[in-house]
Amino acid sequence: MAISCAMVMAAGLAVTTTNVPTAKAASYAELQQKQANHANLKAQLAGVDSDLASTIEELNDLANNQIPAAQQAAQESLQASYQAQSLADATNQRLEAAKQDKATLEQKIKDTGIEYDDAKESVAEIARNSFHGSDASNMMDVVTDAKSTDEFVAQMQSDSAAARSASNTADAAATTLNTSMNRQQRLDAIEQQIAKLKEQADSQAAAAQKASQDAAAKQSNLEALQVKDSSVRQQLESQKSSLTTQSAKEAAEIVSLQAELAAMAAKAAAEEAARRASSYTPSSVGQQTGTSSSGSGSSGSSSGNAGSSGNSGGWSASGMNYAVPGSCPEGSSYCYGHNTGNTVGGAAYPARQCTLWAYLRRSQLSLPVGSYMGNGAQWAATARGLGYYVNNTPHVGAAMVFSQGQSVGGHWTADWQYGHVAVVERVNADGSVLISEGGTGFSTFPAWETIANAGNYQYVHY
Repeated sequence: MAISCAMVMAAGLAVTTTNVPTAKAASYAELQQKQANHANLKAQLAGVDSDLASTIEELNDLANNQIPAAQQAAQESLQASYQAQSLADATNQRLEAAKQDKATLEQKIKDTGIEYDDAKESVAEIARNSFHGSDASNMMDVVTDAKSTDEFVAQMQSDSAAARSASNTADAAATTLNTSMNRQQRLDAIEQQIAKLKEQADSQAAAAQKASQDAAAKQSNLEALQVKDSSVRQQLESQKSSLTTQSAKEAAEIVSLQAELAAMAAKAAAEEAARRASSYTPSSVGQQTGTSSSGSGSSGSSSGNAGSSGNSGGWSASGMNYAVPGSCPEGSSYCYGHNTGNTVGGAAYPARQCTLWAYLRRSQLSLPVGSYMGNGAQWAATARGLGYYVNNTPHVGAAMVFSQGQSVGGHWTADWQYGHVAVVERVNADGSVLISEGGTGFSTFPAWETIANAGNYQYVHY
């Protein structure tokens, strides 16, 4: 699964527009990875009280299976409801246009009678206009060899090229009005069309209503799982002190953090649904750009401090404050002794992309982050240029940078053009890292996963 991570560049940087691929279905490798993770969790909980182990497994299932599936279902259902409503709106517009056509024709019948030849008059009018006021009777023999006005009009009607050269109206008159119906026939046809469109509009309105109800039900289910997630997390927190082995404690902490990220994802989905609902107007379904959602970030423990390799920002890690949350208010333009590159907040990053999530999460953790860091693979280089500390040692809160096409954990590959960027949520005892991330390849925003071989990647710190 290639994870796309693009942004639109501006304000002094080259402007680029990127086509972001759509999310892909879960692969067999991903299924195998989930099964392996579950087996590993069971092994870590060996010997733990059965009730507490069940609580941890329940929370793990909520975070990694139930909530992501419910969020994806809610998003797909919401999109289906907008599509259904948009189709109903379009049909209603056509219905209103047909009604207007009927009213216009009825007025013409009232004014000039039902037998009036609209086609002949329309083409004759175009003919007069095409000669810019010239006496048509003096010109028609030269143009068409016609000997009478009627013959001239007939020639104009049969010659579509001449009609098109006059104007679009001439073409409509020659090819539509003259070739089909008199006024009564056209009135009957319009009435038939109105009846057909009315039937379609009613059917589509019912479908749109059903789709809207289905979307609301899916969203309610997601919210219920979010409440359950919070309840089970609280239950686990009250029982964690009884865990005795280091592996069980770490498993509980990882599952709890994943559940917190799942809750953040569900909250972000609910806020996006509310924004789209409030911005919707008939015949214009807007796609809203993602904005920051609130949520507290948990800091995990980190093994080891960042070294100095790989940094070209002009200063070292010596004496750096690695506390998370940090001390940079969101939107800071200068922090930790250097420019952050933050000029317009996160507005430059596309909705749901990894770059937007990295900006939002760093901001939540009060860590410096810029508005124009580039595509995912560019964050390390951009950060060095601004004076951030960058190396190959992970730390909680660091932006984890994936090069273009870089293999990740053997089960997916960073986009070959844009790369990828994520945020480190926890450094585990075995050296792996739990990360949160955005991107169209994931079912939730944010998504999360554990990555081994953490030293293979670059990390943007402060």
